[in-house]
Amino acid sequence: MKGIIGKKYVNALIKSCSDTEINSIEKSINKISNAFSSSKFNNIILSPNLTHEKKGEFVLSLLGKNSGKIINFIKLLALNNRLYLIPTISKELKYQISLKNNSYKGEITSNFKITDAQIIKLEKNFSKKFSADIKLNSIVGDYPGVKIQLDDLGVEVSFSLDRLKTQLTDHILKAI
Repeated sequence: MKGIIGKKYVNALIKSCSDTEINSIEKSINKISNAFSSSKFNNIILSPNLTHEKKGEFVLSLLGKNSGKIINFIKLLALNNRLYLIPTISKELKYQISLKNNSYKGEITSNFKITDAQIIKLEKNFSKKFSADIKLNSIVGDYPGVKIQLDDLGVEVSFSLDRLKTQLTDHILKAI
């Protein structure tokens, strides 16, 4: 339900703002969205003891100076008691900007360090495959192999060493 409501706000923002305004608003919304990782911030936003106006002022105090559109947008969210939607709106706004710019971000997860040259080569190949600008971020984790995720495109490519060993063993046993 949050996603549907968030999309409506994002669509209204996109229709009413220029590209530069959208980028500015996206940075501001992202800054506020990061604050939602704090439990104290969440308690203030969800508190029934504060008025909607006070909550809106509190959120705006995080931003400092901004354009009238972001101020009015935050006030509108506060008035309708929808400040809790800001993380959803931030995610959807990033997605819509990615679609508009045909530029996507993804992650490479592996249990070893992937070199910059390898990352560039993967970015180039995926960019060619999807006719889009792909930027990949390498994460060293505990995945036994290599996994590439492009969430906005709904793509996940993985190569597991354990699966390769199992398939190789099965193939050898079948050959015998």
